[in-house]
Amino acid sequence: MTYKQRFIQFMLENQVLLFGEFTLKSGRLAPYFINSGKYRIGSQIMQLGEYYAECFLANNVDAKTLVGPAYKGIPLAVATAVALAKNHGVDLGFCFDRKEAKDHGEGGMFVGEPLKAGDRVCLIEDVMTSGKALREILPKLYGEAEVTVSDMIISVDRQERGTGEKSAVQQAYEEFGVKVHSIVTMEDIIAAIEEGVIPGKEYLTAMKAYRKQYGA
Repeated sequence: MTYKQRFIQFMLENQVLLFGEFTLKSGRLAPYFINSGKYRIGSQIMQLGEYYAECFLANNVDAKTLVGPAYKGIPLAVATAVALAKNHGVDLGFCFDRKEAKDHGEGGMFVGEPLKAGDRVCLIEDVMTSGKALREILPKLYGEAEVTVSDMIISVDRQERGTGEKSAVQQAYEEFGVKVHSIVTMEDIIAAIEEGVIPGKEYLTAMKAYRKQYGA
């Protein structure tokens, strides 16, 4: 079983991946929902970090530091750094931004591994809906040092159009040159149902119809 299939099972077991009828923030009626707020305990974040680490390695990401945008990205970046060091012998720095710059103590906009000119960084985030988190963190990073931000890892790519014809993941590369790698995509989830990795065949027709209408 691939790490992608194991992750899909992990999401289902932890009630992060749900099937039914859900009204999204966009107003769209979707036959599935990703509720990452269900990740709440140590064993979950430990396993989640390993899936991010596997995605990092599978995509041959070249980075010196992992950056977790506040707030959801913070535990994810830390968990990924721990998993890479413990299980794969890859020891990277990690840091995260403050919502407001600190003018006392160590000061600065970031906490953790100091960013230096020439560093390659990889962003670690939960999901990407509109690209808002990316637009907020990039000016902070470039204001801190002349770093290169070429990659970002998220848990699930919904592969769904935003306001235009492209998804947020596609727009991120087009606008900022940032390659967004997801542990899984909606196509992976559909394939897992079709192959019997997880149950849910009764939802396939609705999922495929939704993908046809809103997919990017």
